[in-house]
Amino acid sequence: MALAVSKRALRVKPSPTLAVTALAARLKAEGKDVIGLGAGEPDFDTPAHIGAAGVQAINSGFTRYTNVDGIPELKDAIIAKFQRDNAIRYERNQILVSSGAKQTIFNLCMAVLDPGDEVIVPAPYWVSYPDMALLADGVPVTPFAGAEQGYKLRPQQLAAAITPRTRLFLVNSPCNPTGAAYTAAEWRALGEVLLRHPRIVIGTDDMYEKIYWGSEPFTSLLTVVPELYDRTVTINGVSKAYAMTGWRIGYCGGPKEVVTAMTTIQGQSTSNASSISQKAAVAALNGDQTCVATMNRAFRERHDYIVAALNTLPGVSCRPASGAFYAFADVSKAMVKLGLPDDNAFAEHLINTVGVAVVPGSGFGAPGHMRLSFACSRETLEQAVERMRRALSV
Repeated sequence: MALAVSKRALRVKPSPTLAVTALAARLKAEGKDVIGLGAGEPDFDTPAHIGAAGVQAINSGFTRYTNVDGIPELKDAIIAKFQRDNAIRYERNQILVSSGAKQTIFNLCMAVLDPGDEVIVPAPYWVSYPDMALLADGVPVTPFAGAEQGYKLRPQQLAAAITPRTRLFLVNSPCNPTGAAYTAAEWRALGEVLLRHPRIVIGTDDMYEKIYWGSEPFTSLLTVVPELYDRTVTINGVSKAYAMTGWRIGYCGGPKEVVTAMTTIQGQSTSNASSISQKAAVAALNGDQTCVATMNRAFRERHDYIVAALNTLPGVSCRPASGAFYAFADVSKAMVKLGLPDDNAFAEHLINTVGVAVVPGSGFGAPGHMRLSFACSRETLEQAVERMRRALSV
């Protein structure tokens, strides 16, 4: 007889992005020619000065437990970053360092949600947000912001989604999967709605802050609406901006009582993030930022190419993005032309016929779309586009 697992575990599903990446890796290992465009991580190596700080940490014996919430040196670097880049002031007891921003967000859900509390997650969303809410016994509410509104939630949609059970609002800008980023005026409009509902905690995921080329400077919610300071947790990390995905360092700043609860939860789950990675993150945040600008230029160039190229494919439409390293394309017309029932079948068609692995949009709350990562070489992208053209030309 099979062992039963918890109802909590049965509520959630595996991450589709990780599943696609694993499938592409398995097919490659079997000798098949596959171009994997599912992984959400930079193809650059971690900059040398950051890696050297990690090596120095090992060589100096900095390999023991640290404080659960992070080493003081890294907390100070994070405080300086928030002040420098976002004009947000935090103290050490308002900062938590975690094993990636994914853990930061999970800690937040666990810290503020009670059974039945609702979490507003604008769709398209990062795949893990709704499932994190479910794991914390919350109820995801996913108002859809389509291409016609730039994949960004409108104030009236936010207002309509709020109920007496609403406890948390999670928003990502620039967004994974769409690359859409909120302007200062759009933040202010959303903020005016949130100011009318003092029970709601806000989590702003700024992970792609440095991978950005919008028409106006990047802004975080609190930069524009500082009146929400007492109930906003600002989330970030070093994974994307510094090509440090495997180092697993995320962090946040927020209200002391919320961050304290998040720290307690982390203390009973993983304890501290890697001591070595924390030292490397100090070097990343405090060091020369030229490497960030260099990688951002490359992502911008790839973005410009892939968006234009996707729009030449039959039945495919793709809006330009303001940041991140994903193209999010509407493939609904291509699906109809091919006689495919949904975007999962569309993704299977691409990988089975021409060896291109993309992530179905339904995993992001946007059926009829596909997400592909352009965190790879221009040559790889060109090959992928030509293969997709063959698969769609029937």
